[in-house]
Amino acid sequence: MMREELFKMERKGLVQEGQQVKVTERVNGSLYSYLVEPSVAMSGIFRSNQRIKSDMGIIKEIRETERGFYLVVAFEE
Repeated sequence: MMREELFKMERKGLVQEGQQVKVTERVNGSLYSYLVEPSVAMSGIFRSNQRIKSDMGIIKEIRETERGFYLVVAFEE
């Protein structure tokens, strides 16, 4: 089953759609966040029952909005 999550990216041109990326989990108590390496984009906050199980994902889409750039990353779970 595929799962898609949104990551905030600060600068354009760091990655491309279709690219495979490594994702690192960061833990703060019972809350989790994820970083697309090497420090390209960051996820929001997840609770333990919402954790991303895979450490590799595929960039499905790069969105440019008034608030910045966002990656839609798909994970196989």
